[in-house]
Amino acid sequence: MTGGTRLSGPHWRRVVAALANKDARTVYAQIVLGAKLADVVADLNDQRRNRAIAALLESGLVERNAANELEASESIFRDLLTQQPRRQAQTGVARFMRLGRIDRYPANMAERRELLAWIASDAIEPGEHLTEKQVNERLLSYTDDVVMLRRYMIDFGLLERTPSGSSYSRPDKT
Repeated sequence: MTGGTRLSGPHWRRVVAALANKDARTVYAQIVLGAKLADVVADLNDQRRNRAIAALLESGLVERNAANELEASESIFRDLLTQQPRRQAQTGVARFMRLGRIDRYPANMAERRELLAWIASDAIEPGEHLTEKQVNERLLSYTDDVVMLRRYMIDFGLLERTPSGSSYSRPDKT
């Protein structure tokens, strides 16, 4: 269940929960390999074996056939994949980020400036004066190429460097 709404068919959380249980995983593997119910995990006590089978049935990983024998579902994974939501188009600077890091720089200069301005405001507080090493440490969370990012930020006027290069700060107006 998600958000109080019951999904029709199997749900990935139930499948993952069932497979996270060692007993259920072992029972599932034996069923997939064609073992008969009497032979499934013969070394488990009845309670553990029945609990594992119940979890597999509830998750949809196994089903009972016409002869009341357990068999692996042939459609479970296909059904789960059809439930996945479509990726929604990202907007703003998120289009150029992946997992919180720069995936690519926009070709459009206005969009590039927007991305760089967002990073500058996120990484450096107004009025804060940092050494080059401190700036690099902060920019490292956005990219491995901190030199290029820092250069872009200076070129776009989003980061200022003292003539000696000893201190960096955000300009009063960006």
